[in-house]
Amino acid sequence: MCYPFIFMIVNSLRSENQFLNGQGFSLASWGALFRALPVVTELLNSTLVCSAAIAIILVCSSAAGFAFAKLRFRRQAFLFLAVIGSMMVPVQSIIIPEYVNLANLHLVNNYLGPIMVYAALGTPFATFLMTAFFRGLPDELIEAGLCDGMSPVGAFWRVALPMAKPALATVAVLQFIQIWDDFLVGLLFLQEPTNRTITVGLGVLSSGRVISIPILMAGSLVSAVPAIVVYLTFQRYLVSGLTLGASR
Repeated sequence: MCYPFIFMIVNSLRSENQFLNGQGFSLASWGALFRALPVVTELLNSTLVCSAAIAIILVCSSAAGFAFAKLRFRRQAFLFLAVIGSMMVPVQSIIIPEYVNLANLHLVNNYLGPIMVYAALGTPFATFLMTAFFRGLPDELIEAGLCDGMSPVGAFWRVALPMAKPALATVAVLQFIQIWDDFLVGLLFLQEPTNRTITVGLGVLSSGRVISIPILMAGSLVSAVPAIVVYLTFQRYLVSGLTLGASR
């Protein structure tokens, strides 16, 4: 598991000749990477898209999960099955109509376009996860809030949501890794060099006639580090989050 990262680190510290000879170390590839790509700008673009999409996902999935778990309304089971069923739709099958729709709304080469797509793709699974979590909360807690004069919205905001921090962290980490590493959506909806994400920038870098492996390894390392840091920091939430509702 560690070998790919060791390979990236070692070969990113070599020039092209040193890579071909298999010996020596140099920072030439890192300098060439920052000259070939606006790395800082692309990292900021990725951060902006990820943060905005995750914020939308957290708001929508937490509210929907609470409603499915603790409220009763008409066609509740049908709507929940529809949300679960949407998880089975592959993104490749809807990406063309999505592109046409957003192009008609002039949202191609606009940050709002991929943010909306990522939010739509991530909300169903996040809703399923949040529903499983809220079902595990005792109904007595919500009923106590309602007896104290809270509305259902107040009970959600003041009782359920503060207790859902582990589940929210799990959703945020999973979606961050998914969105940060995605290539297809960013390639289609952010085509201008000034608003490309880091994964699209690396794809452009590797599409040239002559590919420098050390430069590509340096870029791949830059792209991988944020996801690795987030994963290692919130790893304990992932383990608990993936088992939410297992006993139900």
